[in-house]
Amino acid sequence: MRFHPKPFNSILVVHPLMAEVHIIGELKKAIDFKESTLFCKWSFITGSSWKVIQGETEGQTITSSDILGEPVSRFSHPLDVHFATRSVQGWPKLVVQVYSVGSFNSVDPIGYGFVNIPTSPGEHRIEINTWKLTPPSFWEKIQKVIWGTPGNFTVADNCDLIYAGTERYKLETESSGKVVKF
Repeated sequence: MRFHPKPFNSILVVHPLMAEVHIIGELKKAIDFKESTLFCKWSFITGSSWKVIQGETEGQTITSSDILGEPVSRFSHPLDVHFATRSVQGWPKLVVQVYSVGSFNSVDPIGYGFVNIPTSPGEHRIEINTWKLTPPSFWEKIQKVIWGTPGNFTVADNCDLIYAGTERYKLETESSGKVVKF
């Protein structure tokens, strides 16, 4: 029998001088949203010197509805990712996008937010405050129908707006709700 090792380029070799960061937790729930049936898309954003050793860096939770009118959608979605880095620049951020599922299965974005992952080891309870675009006024809706002005812009069209903030000041937004991570 002959041993065939994997090609070198398919294995991430961690240098002994590289720092490693393990992020283990869960997206527990969404609270204080007006809508009742929600799901959350999430992703970790890092700098260029960060490499994923193991785990998923983006995903989506289940769709969850509030129970008995309580404004809580429970996800209990696990997060488990292992990074290696040579620099603390570009420390991981968790970015969330919360969506509502309406009648006839229409999906609408209702919240965007991010949080910097804590730099200290241990257990942390994190609340991610979210915001959403302010709905257009009555007159803006009429203009769209009559003159065909540009339609529904979503922040998902430009994900950098969620965590970078350099262009976000141009948007009209309002507070939305919170996503809780453990």
